[in-house]
Amino acid sequence: MSDPRPTSAFHAANIDPALTDRLIAALDAQATNPGVRRLRAWAHAQLAVRPGECALDVGAGTGSETQVLAAAVGAQGRAVGIEPHPGLRAVAEQRAAEAGSAARFLDGDALALPLPDGESDVVWCERVLQHLTDPAKAVAEMARVLRPGGRVALLDTDWATFVLHPAAPEVRPALAAVAEGTAATPDAGRRLAGLLVEAGLAVDHLGADVLLHDSRTVSEPIVRGIGAAAVGRGLITEVQRDRLYADLDAAAAHGTFHLSVAMLGAVAHRPAGPAPRTAPADRPPRSR
Repeated sequence: MSDPRPTSAFHAANIDPALTDRLIAALDAQATNPGVRRLRAWAHAQLAVRPGECALDVGAGTGSETQVLAAAVGAQGRAVGIEPHPGLRAVAEQRAAEAGSAARFLDGDALALPLPDGESDVVWCERVLQHLTDPAKAVAEMARVLRPGGRVALLDTDWATFVLHPAAPEVRPALAAVAEGTAATPDAGRRLAGLLVEAGLAVDHLGADVLLHDSRTVSEPIVRGIGAAAVGRGLITEVQRDRLYADLDAAAAHGTFHLSVAMLGAVAHRPAGPAPRTAPADRPPRSR
């Protein structure tokens, strides 16, 4: 029997238990990336979660940010992570228990959140919208569960900014096409403010950072996946793929390998009246 929930193609494709370990490894690796950590810290600072509040993490993954929210709301508050993948949800529950965190996790879908109207003070949603075919509906759901004055933080990727270097000029369009094709909404990052305004929310802060990989090591799973997809789609030849791999390996040996993609963030609130149409642009602090 098919799952009747209005879920995304990402959920359907990755619910296979055989992929759970790969997903966990990818999420854990991303969590250690300096750019991800800076953007998360910026967003948490802008949200300013207070003790006693009710916080919701949409697409909780391994639950790392649900735990951050749980610590902020304290014993008198509540932090719930919504995660449709049973394997990830089990890991999130286990890690929270091991850490002594009060974070709780529920099965659910971003397009039909299992919460009543106006229940949440804070909503966090990180790198989920890119995987949805209807991100506007998901943001409308977040707005629905927010109380007046409640805040939401959206963090997501813009895959049109993907850069892999060195790569021959004739290969670059294929790499860009494959990178953008990995997501249902590859430009989700640049659309955050518009999605929030469309949902009737007032945008307060905009930020950005870059997920930049180590220049001394080829990011093998990403690079090999892109190379295989480019060949499989007939965008490059096997000879071009092998030359790409060799060039990237040589660059890493000299510390000049480059793989990056921009991540963007937006923090908004649910107003009592009409939401404003514009917001100032803020950038998270850069490490020196």
